[in-house]
Amino acid sequence: MKGLGSRLRALRRRNNMTQARLAERLGISASYLNLIEHGRRPLTAPLLIKVAGIFDVDLQSFAPQSDGRMANNLMEAFSDTIFDGHALTNSDLKDFIETSPNVARAVLTLYEAFRQSRESARDLAARVQADPQLPSLESWRLPSEEVSDLIQRHKNYFPNLEQAAEDLWQQASLELDDLYGGLVRYLKDEHNIQVRINRNGSAAPVRFYDPAKRILWLSELIPTSSRNFQVAVQIGLLTQSPLLDQLAADPHLTTDASRSLCRVAMANYFAGAITMPYGVFLDAATKLRYDVEKMAYRFQASFEQVCHRLTTLRREGAQGIPFHFLKVDIAGNISKRFSASGISFARFSGACPRWNLVAAFMTPGRIRRQLSQMHDGPIYFCIARTVTRPNGGYYTPGAISAITLGCEAHHAHQMVYADGMNLKNAEAAVPIGVTCRLCERTDCDQRVFPPMMRPLLIDENRRGVSFYATTP
Repeated sequence: MKGLGSRLRALRRRNNMTQARLAERLGISASYLNLIEHGRRPLTAPLLIKVAGIFDVDLQSFAPQSDGRMANNLMEAFSDTIFDGHALTNSDLKDFIETSPNVARAVLTLYEAFRQSRESARDLAARVQADPQLPSLESWRLPSEEVSDLIQRHKNYFPNLEQAAEDLWQQASLELDDLYGGLVRYLKDEHNIQVRINRNGSAAPVRFYDPAKRILWLSELIPTSSRNFQVAVQIGLLTQSPLLDQLAADPHLTTDASRSLCRVAMANYFAGAITMPYGVFLDAATKLRYDVEKMAYRFQASFEQVCHRLTTLRREGAQGIPFHFLKVDIAGNISKRFSASGISFARFSGACPRWNLVAAFMTPGRIRRQLSQMHDGPIYFCIARTVTRPNGGYYTPGAISAITLGCEAHHAHQMVYADGMNLKNAEAAVPIGVTCRLCERTDCDQRVFPPMMRPLLIDENRRGVSFYATTP
């Protein structure tokens, strides 16, 4: 329970409450509360529950996992070369987060602003050479980053959207074997909206709703799984607008673009809950042992849609495996990320090249599995496969990306993909890291930057497995 005392002190101060007043409400002495806040006495579970009730906060806000993500994000920020020479350690950052969590968040926000400003300056310099008449620069914080953080805070589980999807199933009398027909009939009967297929080829958008004519157009180039999903997305936008607005009103979403993107992301979540109903989907996942491809056939969904849905199974009393999910393009840019497994992702740079996620591009369409170990100890089991966005014909090839779905190794026996693997053999695990600057392994032949926590030692008479490796 280390660190809870300092968090309690910060919470009390943020609510302008004295030690004496809080101690009185907790039923303890002010001196004992002072010892708790300074880490000299434990914050027991009964007291923790009382604290949550007094300040109306979620007990999850005291969970160490959020501190771990904060530490990883700060470590990645401090791995920037501008901090070289300050000799920061993991323990320094952990102490900083435990004693001053709000200041730690502020420092991370400041670094994000600096990084974006630096990138904007580089872009600006390049534009000056090409065109002196420059467009206005966008806000430093990307909308996609703000929405990703919101999803992570909610652990990618939104019970009100789940309930709304279950209500719609009952109202529209939907059936899994004729889901598309049922959704189309619902739009026609309840909203007087017709669904039509656009035959204009690659020039047509995937989905386009014309409110004046009350017609929902779907491109002829998208597969059945996408047609089901896009109709469900439009139903979400039409029927769940108040709920989408409520979620988009999150104070951490700072721009109209972020709020608009949040609405779309939540409509997509609703569509996933419609096309893959929670209870039926969880039951199938358990019986099919998380065979993603079989589940894709059963629910007429894509491989990526099933992987997404598997990360949302967090209902109390009916939970699936706590997965992490990552999607990257062939250049290593991360477009989607979520972690319920505890694994850390790079926030400001690309993924580790030793992940099977990267190797998946060498075997398109095939599932690659990997037992991997982070440099700080945890072992994970992951599957990875490429996915291709539907193309528009010969002259418009589809965009290829790779996605990974993984969990802590002790959960992996529930997955069909782990059959035949010794999940307890740490020596067989591939050593991976978050990024080169945060990884302390110096014997990695994929290293392209020196580790942050070790000085760069150059011996001109010795060449390791890489330029930055210090081992023979």
